[in-house]
Amino acid sequence: MEIPSKYNPQSTESHWYDYWMKNGYFHSVPDDREPYSIVIPPPNVTGILHMGHMLNNTIQDVLIRRARLLGKNACWVPGTDHASIATEAKVVAKLKEQGINKNDLTRDEFLKHAWDWTNEYGGIILEQLKKLGCSCDWDRTAFTMDQERYDSVIKVFINLYNKGLIYRGYRMVNWDPEAQTTLSDEEVIYEEKQGLLYYLSYAIEGSDEKVTIATTRPETILGDTAICINPNDERFTHLKGKKVIVPICNRVIPIIEDEYVDIEFGTGCLKVTPAHDINDKALGEKHNLETIDIFNDDASLNSFGLHYEGKDRFVVRKEISKELEGLGVLVKTETHINKVGTSERTKAVIEPKLSDQWFLKMEDLAKPALEAVMESGDVKLHPKKFENTYRHWMENVRDWNISRQLWWGQQIPAFYFGDGQEDFVVAANLKDALKLAKEKSGNSNLQESDLRQDADVLDTWFSSWLWPMSVFGGIMEPDNEEINYYYPTNDLVTGPDILFFWVARMIVAGYEFRGEKPFENVYFTGLVRDKQRRKMSKSLGNSPDALKLIEDYGADGVRVGMLMSAAAGNDLMFDEDLCQQGKNFANKIWNGFRLIKGWEIADIPQPEASKLGLEWYESKLNKTLLEIEDHFSKFRISDALMSIYKLVWDDYSSSLLEIIKPAYQQPIDKTTFDKVIQLFEQNLKLLHPFMPFLTEEVWQHIAKRDKSEALVISKWPTVGKIDEELIAQFDFAAEVIAGVRTIRKNKNIPMKESLELSVLNSEEASNRWDVVISKLTNISEISYLDEQLEGALTFRVKSNEYFVPMEGAIDVEAEIIKIKEELKYTKGFLISVQKKLSNERFVSNAPEKVIAIERQKLADAEAKIETLEKSLASLG
Repeated sequence: MEIPSKYNPQSTESHWYDYWMKNGYFHSVPDDREPYSIVIPPPNVTGILHMGHMLNNTIQDVLIRRARLLGKNACWVPGTDHASIATEAKVVAKLKEQGINKNDLTRDEFLKHAWDWTNEYGGIILEQLKKLGCSCDWDRTAFTMDQERYDSVIKVFINLYNKGLIYRGYRMVNWDPEAQTTLSDEEVIYEEKQGLLYYLSYAIEGSDEKVTIATTRPETILGDTAICINPNDERFTHLKGKKVIVPICNRVIPIIEDEYVDIEFGTGCLKVTPAHDINDKALGEKHNLETIDIFNDDASLNSFGLHYEGKDRFVVRKEISKELEGLGVLVKTETHINKVGTSERTKAVIEPKLSDQWFLKMEDLAKPALEAVMESGDVKLHPKKFENTYRHWMENVRDWNISRQLWWGQQIPAFYFGDGQEDFVVAANLKDALKLAKEKSGNSNLQESDLRQDADVLDTWFSSWLWPMSVFGGIMEPDNEEINYYYPTNDLVTGPDILFFWVARMIVAGYEFRGEKPFENVYFTGLVRDKQRRKMSKSLGNSPDALKLIEDYGADGVRVGMLMSAAAGNDLMFDEDLCQQGKNFANKIWNGFRLIKGWEIADIPQPEASKLGLEWYESKLNKTLLEIEDHFSKFRISDALMSIYKLVWDDYSSSLLEIIKPAYQQPIDKTTFDKVIQLFEQNLKLLHPFMPFLTEEVWQHIAKRDKSEALVISKWPTVGKIDEELIAQFDFAAEVIAGVRTIRKNKNIPMKESLELSVLNSEEASNRWDVVISKLTNISEISYLDEQLEGALTFRVKSNEYFVPMEGAIDVEAEIIKIKEELKYTKGFLISVQKKLSNERFVSNAPEKVIAIERQKLADAEAKIETLEKSLASLG
């Protein structure tokens, strides 16, 4: 095949992805090989590819492609999450555009619209992942609302209910007034916001006296049912047993005593609103107070809000404060920093709300999952620092509010047959429910039409916590071949923001339903931030279009660019220049390959320089391979890439190809050509997980290969012999080459003009490398001396001194002037460093690291002065 002059990512990527798909390289079925399985963190079915997805899925693809090359049966299961709140909101918004109100539809009518929307827009992100090169087993694509996953969720709910772990309770929950559903504690984000603290005076019944309270929410006074004082607060002893009148609604409420009240905060008097604050609710239950809920589900005020009925809570806050001021009740206001809970999904301010909800008891369920990470180490978190967060959450776990007031999701399998709170049964379907209802009620005349199913759906996370099991059918058929083969999965790659939402709950589910961990390692990526360290977001407009990046730099360029600065658990400072660096790397590999393929091959003897260079590079490759294995074992994916990058760019492209390159218009010997191609193929295998498209393209250009010989299923290199002495010798020779090149550059001596090199040899340096030094610097002769050479420029490598005779090559007078100027500057610099290091104050106060840098500057200056003086003496 003719090799194009330029690498074209666009045509290459689509060609090879289609080829991989057509030949089923990504598909996996159980066999006798060692399995390696990972499950995708299912993106929202509403989602499109963004930078976080790009980073997360690139890392997963690196892991799965490497496992494939290691000969494992690699299985990467893709899929999407139905995302109850986000998807329902999008469907409601679309219906609104069409003039349809959700409340005017039946549940079935709404679900039809939701499924239509999902079928039209759902899964776009999965198609976009293919452009990135993700080698998922697409035949296994799952969706948290497909039949298998739906049935799995219902079965698990029934199982947990029958074990007494799921219960229905009237509890205070987090209410999202925009989505009009409850949220679990973990879905609420607390943000510090500046607001006002309102000081209000309440009249004491039958007296002219008043008592002042402080509140951040004056609108909730309409739900007050008591004022509370601390029994130990001497300021209010005279108020014990009295009553106060709530302003505006003029409700008479008692003054109660409880040590819960902080004497130091506010005025020391606390208004108690049991319907709208979790601590007030506890006080209300303890003191048998009335509970008055003043809010509708959308956070507007209801009839208890009197003349504010129907108005939004924040509108009322402004209006009621004016009314209270007019009544002389508002004493003063102060600015106040308050922690405000907001919905993770809709960003609406959360309302604490008393509501009948379903809960899962978590305390006992969490224990095996806590032990798996913190004690046995069966599940390892990378980086380890996240263990502290995990421990804190799992040791302080609360019961999980699993019901949501939505229609899009798995409907709770509870069926009511009477008017009482306990008149329900839990069953998989109406037929089973009727049978159970007849038994529970003792009423054999009950009909299916007498039963109504709970309208709520389950929290989205209640389906995704089963993901590693449900994708292999492990809930519905716990002993099937696939779950027994692929489970537990190996590695999970995700963001630390869902450590509790998803990771911890999957570990809980794994131990509860299979008695074992769901995965062995969890690798946490950082957040993708811009150069100013800001989190990337649509609102800031600082998040680049992921597909446009792929179009501009190629998928391989973007993958390399992202991974170059993505240390585990640390945020990635994304810079588009990194993608350009990735693209440049792809071009470097491509051009290096074209260079080799452009050489004519002949049956001629192998030059000693080529033989030596190839031996050295093979050792260096094997040593780098050990480094790479170590990095992968510690999930240092970026470090693994950097090791390969340096090997290919510096050692292979910049050194080896120069060493073996034949003279202009001369052929290369067959022995060298065959060996360099073999080593190049090893490079391609190492690079393939990171740069799948480019490497497959080059691999297929090297030789004609059938589908069983594709790079995607080739064999990862094994570590061979490492000759440390040879590697050290090359490093020494490289410094000599750099020294000669520096002289050429500084003296403007062209490469075509040959030079001589003399060595005062104190160091045990191997002269085996003289052939390489000569070739790469155009040295006509290397001689070994017993004493210094006069009239030459000099440089040192360790304790060896090298001399390049300058007779006729340079203007000696001009060179002497130049060296004297440099010597004068360096001596001045040395004096300034010596002064600094002789200053006791500096040495006593400066950090050890700073002092070490200054001492190094001193040593470097002294060495430079010695070399310059010798060069000056030799020229004089």
